Amino acid sequence: MTKALALQAEHGGTFDVTLDLEDGAPAGREAEHRELVVEMLRAHGHQAGAIGVRVHDISTPHWRDDIDFVVANAGAHIAHVTFPKATSARQVQAMITQLQAACARAGLEREIAVHVLVETHGLLAEVQLAAGLPWVAVFDFGLMDFVSAHHGAIPALALRSPGQFDHALVRRAKVELVAAALAHGVVPAHNVTVAFDDVEQTRADALRARDEFGFLRMWSIHPAQIAPILEVFAPDAHDVATGIDVLRAGAAASWAPIRHAEQLHDRASYRFFWHVLERAHAAGFALPDDVLTWLGD
Repeated sequence: MTKALALQAEHGGTFDVTLDLEDGAPAGREAEHRELVVEMLRAHGHQAGAIGVRVHDISTPHWRDDIDFVVANAGAHIAHVTFPKATSARQVQAMITQLQAACARAGLEREIAVHVLVETHGLLAEVQLAAGLPWVAVFDFGLMDFVSAHHGAIPALALRSPGQFDHALVRRAKVELVAAALAHGVVPAHNVTVAFDDVEQTRADALRARDEFGFLRMWSIHPAQIAPILEVFAPDAHDVATGIDVLRAGAAASWAPIRHAEQLHDRASYRFFWHVLERAHAAGFALPDDVLTWLGD
């Protein structure tokens, strides 16, 4: 966790860090681990970049304590909370309700973004419902738990490339997750590349996730994976430059249709390039002052 936070600061906050209260906690020492995470949130919450926590799943006795303790003691520093292994939209709602109550008790008036790990049959079947729940901002695909939930019907080859993209059941799950997320304004985030020391495999996986499936972000599990992921998911520099020109021309025309570089652009184009510039800003692109003013407004 210390290395991840140091790297985030070094990169100017261009990626998020999630501190793990679930798999990261030694069995029997969950309370001690919570205290450690709170200390780290307090120490690093001022730096650029989002820092969140992943709590235990709802089937354990620890998830309520995770939410209540971390929000009460470091709520001002938490950017997001990740909910794993939910089996229904109703379970996700129950965890959101617990989070909202903890925020109210702590006097927090802002929303804390909810990241939902989609990794069970039940939640995949209700992914459209879950995407519409309050505070939900990100869907993460949990490849390993999803494959293991099939009791051997999906081979181990589907845990890595190309199987993770080509096996019909895994491919269907990714498509349904992304479709539901984008329909509700939720960010779809792709699973990790398990070959964590293979930078080129990480880059290739990120490209397929982005271009074939529409994922907008991707998890990393090793520092070497961060640079290729950021590179792949950053908007194209040519698209950014075009977007600036098109939006300036559109604004000058009061958002009526325009002709630019021998192509027609209208409000659909303006929306597209607006999202390109939003992503460019998040990725750390240097944008003109007038564009920054638009985004700020």
